[in-house]
Amino acid sequence: MGSTDSKLNFRKAVIQLTTKTQPVEATDDAFWDQFWADTTTTVQDVFALVPAAEIRAVREESPSNLATLCYKAVEKLVQGAESGCPTEREKQVILNCTRILSRILPYIFEDQDWRGFFWSTVPGLDDDDGARPLAESLLLAIADLLFCPDFTVHSDKSSTSKDLSSIDSCEYIWEAGVGFAQSPPLNYIHDLNRTELLRLLLTCFSEAMYLPPSSDNSVLNPWVTFFCSTENRHALPLFTSLLNVVCAYDPVGYGIPYNHLLFSDYREQLVEQAVQILIVTLEHDGGVPHRPASPIIQINVFICDQSTGPENLFVNYLSRIHREEDFDFVLKGLARLLTNPLTQTYLPNSTKKIQFHQELLVLFWKLCDFNKKFLFFVLKSSDVLDILVPILYYLNDARADQSRVGLMHIGVFILLLLSGERNFGVRLNKPYSVHVPMDIPVFTGTHADLLIVVFHKIITTGHQRLQPLFDCLLTIVVNVSPYLKSLSMVAANKLLHLLEAFSTSWFLFSAAQNHHLVFFLLEAFNNIIQYQFDGNCNLVYAIIRKRNVFHQLANMPSDSASIQKALQRKRKSPDVISRTSSQETVSMEGSHPAVPAEPGTLKTSLVAIPGIDKLTEKSQVSEDGTMVSVPKTDSPHTVPTDQSAAAGTSDTEYLAECGTDLDSPFLSQVLSWKCKLPLQTIMRLLQVLVPQVEKICIDKGLTDESEILKFLQHGTLVGLLPVPHPILIRKYQANAGTAMWFRTYMWGVVYLRNVDPPIWYDTDVRLFEIQRM
Repeated sequence: MGSTDSKLNFRKAVIQLTTKTQPVEATDDAFWDQFWADTTTTVQDVFALVPAAEIRAVREESPSNLATLCYKAVEKLVQGAESGCPTEREKQVILNCTRILSRILPYIFEDQDWRGFFWSTVPGLDDDDGARPLAESLLLAIADLLFCPDFTVHSDKSSTSKDLSSIDSCEYIWEAGVGFAQSPPLNYIHDLNRTELLRLLLTCFSEAMYLPPSSDNSVLNPWVTFFCSTENRHALPLFTSLLNVVCAYDPVGYGIPYNHLLFSDYREQLVEQAVQILIVTLEHDGGVPHRPASPIIQINVFICDQSTGPENLFVNYLSRIHREEDFDFVLKGLARLLTNPLTQTYLPNSTKKIQFHQELLVLFWKLCDFNKKFLFFVLKSSDVLDILVPILYYLNDARADQSRVGLMHIGVFILLLLSGERNFGVRLNKPYSVHVPMDIPVFTGTHADLLIVVFHKIITTGHQRLQPLFDCLLTIVVNVSPYLKSLSMVAANKLLHLLEAFSTSWFLFSAAQNHHLVFFLLEAFNNIIQYQFDGNCNLVYAIIRKRNVFHQLANMPSDSASIQKALQRKRKSPDVISRTSSQETVSMEGSHPAVPAEPGTLKTSLVAIPGIDKLTEKSQVSEDGTMVSVPKTDSPHTVPTDQSAAAGTSDTEYLAECGTDLDSPFLSQVLSWKCKLPLQTIMRLLQVLVPQVEKICIDKGLTDESEILKFLQHGTLVGLLPVPHPILIRKYQANAGTAMWFRTYMWGVVYLRNVDPPIWYDTDVRLFEIQRM
């Protein structure tokens, strides 16, 4: 009954606020206290009882009342941070103010005229914080309250001080892990309160959603910039708390079947908010600092060098982690969570499946990007495969679902980053025995085979919006190819099928840059033949069987009439890739086919990704194994002769623009890349081995391919092939285009994942569009 009365009183207060035409004085405590002092509303109640239309009406018609409501709510949070919330009533006031601000802030941000409101000072304040903008007071109060004994952290009974300003919050880190050994007792009330405060913090940071996409990476989010600066004395313990809470979380617990249906898991809500706060705060490094490193770096785990590092302290601390036990804790935690949705049990749906794998992938990306020592740690053992397998699972599972195209991109970007390191290619040679149920052909082989089979499935059966990723997928294959010791027959056939599909004349001529895909595949074959010939009899046999593909490529006509004829064939069969000849076999037991999104599924738009030449920079592997950067020149793949070619026009409109006479730029471009096709190594291999294979078949009357494979296994091409070319690796490089892509993707994920309550739903978001499938 009391709860109903409380909601009724709260609703009455909202109606009074929306109907008052005259400003209400800030000193009228009896009126303002109705919103937080005498109510026990949940966050869902607040969202239901404060409709969007009424917030906008107050904003337009009674702006001073909305301003006072915000100011009074922030004032209550500041008072709570100063007092330490000793009573239950004060704690409830803090929670109510937190919920009201979470509801109102998006409507402040969506109006350009209001956006500066929180960065103005409040007139008439006499206390020490009087000169502070409202945003700074709010952020500092949230930071203090996140380390408030008996509210958000376990109370140290030996300490009598309730003054939060004197608390050493490094002693109150939420979870054991990086830089902190003690695991405080679990308290679900503390977890709930932390979650409420982190939700408000995330809402503060979400101003970025209301600004249109911009390639200017120097424009920083003022909320994040201040919160991650030296002004926030809790930056270190909070960063450590968030990271440890995420990486220590085990959704399965003791493994009791169906426990997630019997008990509420309040830690999961906290972990979701924590990982979202981490990826948002780690978006910018804040540029080069203009002052010395923060004096609050107290935990020795972060002191690995004396350089000042980035100005954003969260990025600074992340980049300074260096102890192997900390890397191990973080990597094992992320691998455990990423693998969780893949878990198979005899009892259906008996274990909890987490839903925040996209945020985890962004966090893993940030860790590798900002901390190169972590990246090297990941790659120095087979533990990297515990990250690879779930990524390949997500890629395969999402390939038919257009609402998950962002997930496809982040997974491919991570693999592109990893493939730039030699150790990744070496690790892929480990046999694959886990057998996570995937909708792919059954095979016996290595993790390299798994990667190739999944990539083939994405290219041949994914939706059309994945076509811009083909370059990235094949670049990953090229990067790892010099280190692949033994491809299975299944993987070898998949690679040859891709070459067969991409080298058809209608596909090569239907877009200005389609020939890149053929160049990548030929480069991968050359790498394997030159550097790993001995163990790759399956691939050599597949090349011999499909030798006609290489002969057709070498003799491909490039005159105007042939091109026109090829394009007419395209109009009759518009499929990018013929699926009939890919020799599909039985899929893994227990797997489910990839399915499109359900009708009505919401998705957020993404900006276009840059071309592969902008995404990567070339490095050459020298004899001692070190990487030497290759100066940028026109690659043999990329011979754009005008702007439309450089932009990668993707259909026959390009040819219509160019004309079809031999003098047109397109035809000269075709001639240019055709003469650079790297076919010499493969042609030499065919020239030597085909007669030998044919002779042995005739002499011994062989019809069984296993005998031919045995012959190839013991064969050699030493001294017969051209001089081995240097290994060329295309390493991922950050640029303004990818930074913008990450921002839109990350905030799109945050928008769609926060539906209870729907913090940003139906507000005028401008960073991306919300689309219904």
